[in-house]
Amino acid sequence: MIYRILRYVIAILVGTAAYVGMDTLDPIIDPYLVSQFETMGDMSLTVARIAVLIVGTLLGVIIGYLISSFILKQGLVIAKRLERLLTHIPNQELIAGTIGLLFGLIIANLIGVAFNQVPIIGPYIPIILSAIFGYSGLKLMARKGPEMYNNYVQQWGGDGTKKTSRFKMFSTHKSDKASSTPKLLDTSVIIDGRIKELCNTGFIEGPLMVPLFVLNELQIISDSADATKRNRGRRGLDILKDMQDANKVAIEVVEDDYDDLTEVDSKLMRLALDKQWKLMTNDFNLNKVARVQGIEVLNLNELANVLKPALIAGEWIRVQVMKEGKEVHQGVAYLDDGTMIVVEDGKPYVGQNVEVMVTSILQTSAGRMIFARVDGGQNGQGN
Repeated sequence: MIYRILRYVIAILVGTAAYVGMDTLDPIIDPYLVSQFETMGDMSLTVARIAVLIVGTLLGVIIGYLISSFILKQGLVIAKRLERLLTHIPNQELIAGTIGLLFGLIIANLIGVAFNQVPIIGPYIPIILSAIFGYSGLKLMARKGPEMYNNYVQQWGGDGTKKTSRFKMFSTHKSDKASSTPKLLDTSVIIDGRIKELCNTGFIEGPLMVPLFVLNELQIISDSADATKRNRGRRGLDILKDMQDANKVAIEVVEDDYDDLTEVDSKLMRLALDKQWKLMTNDFNLNKVARVQGIEVLNLNELANVLKPALIAGEWIRVQVMKEGKEVHQGVAYLDDGTMIVVEDGKPYVGQNVEVMVTSILQTSAGRMIFARVDGGQNGQGN
């Protein structure tokens, strides 16, 4: 409804501009009308003039309505870009910069009054001064304003002693902000399930934010005709319910949505940018794209890789060979964290515990793979 009203408003404004333009062009159009309708009398000439104004105005209204959709879309894009830009600016810098801009414009206009009587360039000097002083005031206050304010609060708070408590509006300590930054959960990290165990350990602090569109996606997956997808979706919903019941970390549902976007990943990145939240995910592609856009990403797969026990070539470990490998004489074993170990000459030891020596470690984007070999004659022993 509002969109349609705005289109009509733009059409009327363009029609009004067309009317003013036709009135301005009257000295050019009028001689032509006089030459064509003078012989028909004054009434015909007047009607012709009114008809020209009406036709020009109607054309302006039609053109305005046709281009109003483009104008509104471009305006919406610019407004969203401006909103994203402003959300990246800390509050203290934004407020201080606005104050600096106002003071700069006031000073520029006071100085500009003295140049009003200068011929030709006099009226334009205040505009130039406004641009210079406005920009300078904005930059200066954005840099120095928060620091000056915090220093003032520290030195003159309440009882005259240095204090930074109840009157201090802004904090310049990044650690304070980082400790309370909400984490935005995506669908993959909920279905994965490890987030629940991580919360139970107490190593992660909330709040954890779950967008409503992520819950909707989980519900769609839960209602899928495919049994695997259905089980994954239900698992995700069950995990969220268990985390809420455990109450180890605060979990909040966010109702913010973006109707102009259809992909859940795009909505997550937009929400993380708008709110300046961290994004928690296991999705490899989402991880890469989000970091390109400047979003701080917490990837549980990366965390799991970091926490795996460190092994070096030449180290001996005891493993159970679970099955045969793809190559001849190979066996496959696994560490407690699920890391796969390819054991050379391990085929005879399938189902047995054996000492193996690490020969190399391959780190990939999907995880870590360890290669080892059995020294059956001396150090290897099955049981």
